[in-house]
Parts: sequence; structure tokens; C-alpha cells
Amino acid sequence: MLSGSGETGDCVHHPPLICPILLSSFILIIKIIRGFQMARSISQAILDVLAEAGARDVFGVVGDVINPFVLETINDPRFNWITVRHEEHAGYAAAAQSELSGAIGVCAGTAGPGALHLINGLYNAQKEGGAVVAITGQVPTAQRGSDFHKEMDLTKVFDDVCAYQAVIETPAQVPRMIQIAVQKALAERAVVRIEVAADIFPKDILGEHYTHPMVHQMPRVTPPLEELEKAAEILRSGKRVTVYCGIGCRDSKSDVLALASKLGAPIGHTLRAKDIFDYSDGPVVGLTGNIGSPAGFHAVNDCDVLLMLGTDFPYSEFLPDGRPIIQVDQRIDHIGRRGPVSLGLVGDAGETVRALLPLIEAEKKSSEFRDRLLSMRDKWLKHVDSQASLSREDEPLHPQLFAKAVSDSADDDAIFAVDVGECTVWTARNMSMAQDRRMVGGFNHGSLGPGLPTALGAAALFPSRQVWALCGDGGFCMSMNDFVTAVRYNWPIKVLVFNNSELGFVAMEMQVAGMPKNDEATGLTNPDFAAYAKACGGDGVRVEHAADIVPAIEQAIASDKPFIIDAIVSSGELVMPPHIKIDEVWGFGLSKIKEAVLGVKGDHEVWKEWRDEFMGFRS
Repeated sequence: MLSGSGETGDCVHHPPLICPILLSSFILIIKIIRGFQMARSISQAILDVLAEAGARDVFGVVGDVINPFVLETINDPRFNWITVRHEEHAGYAAAAQSELSGAIGVCAGTAGPGALHLINGLYNAQKEGGAVVAITGQVPTAQRGSDFHKEMDLTKVFDDVCAYQAVIETPAQVPRMIQIAVQKALAERAVVRIEVAADIFPKDILGEHYTHPMVHQMPRVTPPLEELEKAAEILRSGKRVTVYCGIGCRDSKSDVLALASKLGAPIGHTLRAKDIFDYSDGPVVGLTGNIGSPAGFHAVNDCDVLLMLGTDFPYSEFLPDGRPIIQVDQRIDHIGRRGPVSLGLVGDAGETVRALLPLIEAEKKSSEFRDRLLSMRDKWLKHVDSQASLSREDEPLHPQLFAKAVSDSADDDAIFAVDVGECTVWTARNMSMAQDRRMVGGFNHGSLGPGLPTALGAAALFPSRQVWALCGDGGFCMSMNDFVTAVRYNWPIKVLVFNNSELGFVAMEMQVAGMPKNDEATGLTNPDFAAYAKACGGDGVRVEHAADIVPAIEQAIASDKPFIIDAIVSSGELVMPPHIKIDEVWGFGLSKIKEAVLGVKGDHEVWKEWRDEFMGFRS
């Protein structure tokens, strides 16, 4: 009994050591179990955030540092890892997906040169307002600063193109910095980069403290009422009002048409807004600028009030002086940087137009200014159609014939990936983007070669839609190695190569500047692109006669393989701007005099070029 009492008393007043040991062991076991449940690799953490942001495809080239990420991506059923043959094309493809989907695009490259190759495609995304996340590697942290193999200060290199760079040097920074980067890309339509060092990528993370749902919708801002009333007063005072629209009007087409109708105003638009506003939409008169139409040029330059909606049109020389300009843009730094703006309104184009509509009087049934421009537009369209007539059988063929024939045959929801150069002109002038057609490219960045890789991004995103890449021979040769990527993934893209064996737009620039056309500088030696397509596992056809154009297009559309139309076109086709300046006439004339001197000295290529130019100009 005594013994029993003593044992009981010892347990109450002096607990044996085994009790806290058991308790600690139990807690440790729970922590270990929870650790196994919560531990994720850094690659998994990145993919989780990308998935929540709406990403599905990751374009890139595998290699050393990013190998763990690539394998995680391949094994994750939420994602498609798409191997391209050059990282630059991964950037272009990701940018195209962002623009077409409104979500984010994703690309990846390893440390050093693999990351560096991404940069041109990322600049294209930045200039086009794309939301792109670039995943890159970095050398081991212990080797930083030692001029290690492939070491490069990527933060400095990417500083200009990226709005944010998440440099991961410890697992503790994940997933907070990943979410900051992806959220910034998604919300601000910006390019961001996530860098992970070689010794960090394989590690796991345990903390989920900063994980939170992504914000997918940003508020649509409307300018203050007093500013809207000022704008309405200026618009009411105008007798010749023009509405000039950019890509910011993507979701507000019907409202813009209603406002233009109330104002009795024509609608001009930028190149990027061509797949928003079509000539069939009533008062649409087209583009201004060097590749624009006379009606688009005069709509902007002859108005007495210009309303700019959602555009950062870069060519100040084509914007008017001495009259009121109202500019509406979501970004305050865009307002007034291209022309002398009288009133700047910070806001969403659609919300601003909807708020303006009640402040404008009843709809104008007629407008002399608008009607004159519509008559000019119709005359221009008739002229453009005649230039693209298949009855023009001069050879080498006129490039407009191909552009118009593709436009007439393509699906109503086709996607057109457009390269830089003269092919942009034929797309702008001879093709319709009505119905549900979309157009992507490198219109603001202006780098040669985006046609094919942006088509890859479109085909991956919308495998059931018809995708066309409209390329010059110079641009296509910059990216043609990735035609095999379309073959690999069974994307039946249609590639139209305007083959004039020349960097045509550059040759024209040289002539306008008074320099003689120089084959050594702008001439190209090209392969048979149709044969190249077949060698890659696709299909193709070479077209040299007008009668073969439509059958070639029909063959391309019917093909279940990636297809190239090698369109042999004239290098002498002249791109005439809607308004020709005296200095341009002088420069072109001076160029011809210099070319004649070269011809007399024995350069017989000059006479061939003159013949082609004369045939193009005559017709």
C-alpha cells in the first residue's frame, strides 16, 4: 500500500522522463508525415503557379540546369512540353499564345546562351503587350562571379525586357517570388523571368505560407465624369471627327461603331487592329502610315478633331498638328508621347466609349466628311482588287495575287501569323480579317522572322483551327529550321513564302533614301522551299504561274501535313504609300540615276530589275 501510494505520488508530482519523450516523438512523426505530404520540388511549385494562371504549353530547349523542370513538365498531365529548335522561336510562340488567349505564354531556356537565345522573342512579346513567363537556369550559386562555364549576368541582360525577375537562390524564396512574377505578367501584360540556379532546382520546398489564389481580372477604369464631359464637348464641336482605333479596342468593337455612327465619323485603325475592324463594318476606312490607304491617311490628316482609342501608334509624322486630339489609353505613359494631345483620358477604351455615348447627341444620319472618305475607300478597294486579279499573268508573279487568293479561300476563323517586310504590306492591303479571323506577328518589334514561330504557338493553342504563316523569303529563312517542329507535333500549318530572292522592303528603303539597289546587300540565294518541306516530312508545292495559285492553296488546305507554298514573285513590285513626299520622289529618282550608271558600267542585273519594276508600276 505504501509502495502503491509512493508510486502514485511520484507519477503526479515527478513525471517520469518517458512522457515528454513519447510526446515529442509523436509530434516529430506528425511533422515528418506532414512534411512528406507538403514537400514539393521547385519545379512542381513553378508548374502549380503557371497552371493556376492558365498556362498549358511550355516552349523551349532542354539542357543541363533546367533538366529537372523539363522532366517535371513532361510528367505533369496539365502541361505540354514543346521542343523547338531555337529558343528565340520559343519566345515568339509564347508571345503568340498570350496575345491569342489573353492569358500567359511560357518559354524556357537553360543557363547562359540557352537563356540568351530567348531574348528576341521576349522583346517581341514586350512590344506587342504579351504576358510571357520565361524560365531560365543559372550556374551553381557557389560558382557565381568566377567566370564559370556558361556564366552570364542574366539579370543585367534581361533588365530592359523584363518587368520583374525572380532570381531564386534558396528554396525559401519559393513560391512567393514565383507568384509575384507570374501575377505581374498576368495582371500587367508584361514579360517576366524566373531564374533558378543549378544547385537549387533539384531541391524541395516545405513552406506554403505565401501561397494564395491568383488575381485573374483587373478592374476596368473609366475616366472621371468631368473629363468625359470635356471630351464630349470637343467631339460635339467638330464637323470632321475621326475615330482612330488600336488594339485596345479588342473587346469594344460594337460600342466604337455606335459612337462613330453618332458622330458621323469614319473609323481608321492601326495595323494590329486590322483583325478587329474590317471594311465591311460600315464607316471603316483603313490604315494610315506608309502601308495604309488614301482614305485612312486623309481620315487622320483632314479631320478637325481626332479621337484616339487604345492605340500607341508610333509614327508621329502621320498624326496631325493644329487641331484637338483626344487620346484614351489605360496607361498614362502612353498619353501624349506620339502627338500634341489636347485631352488625355486614362481608362479602358470600351468603358470610356460606353460612358461617352450618352453624352453625345442623337446619331448623325449623314456626314459629308465621312461619306467622301467612304467613296475614296471604295475606289481604293476596287484598285487593290484589280492589282490582285488572277488575270495578271506577268511572270514573275505579282505577290498580291497570292495574298488575295489565300484571303478568299481561308477559313472564317483562320489565324494568320505575319512576318516582317513586304509580306506585311500584302496582308494589310489585300487580305480580309473579317469574321473570327485573328492576326499575330511582330508588328511593333519589327524583327525579321516571327511568321513561322508565331504560327507554331497558334497551332499548339488551337489545333483545330486553320493556321497560316505569311512569310517573306528572308524572314522564313531565319526560322525555317522549326518547320520540323510542326512536322513533329502534327500541326498542319500552311506556310506561304513570298519568294522574290530579295530582302524587298530593305531594297525599297535604300531606293527611297537615294541609294542604288544592291544585289550584294539585299539579294538572296534560296533553296526550293517546297522540296525542303518534303525533306522535313511535310509537303509543299512551287508556284510560278497564275493558273496554279488557287490549286496550290486548295492543296495546302486539304493537306494533313505542314505545307509550304513556294510562291515565286516579282522583286520589282513597288509598294506605293498613300501619300508620297517630295524627298521620297527625289530619293527614288536619285537611286535610279545611280543604278543607270552601274548598268552602263556593266552591272546587267540593273536592267533586269528595271524591267521588273516597270512591269509592276505599269500594271
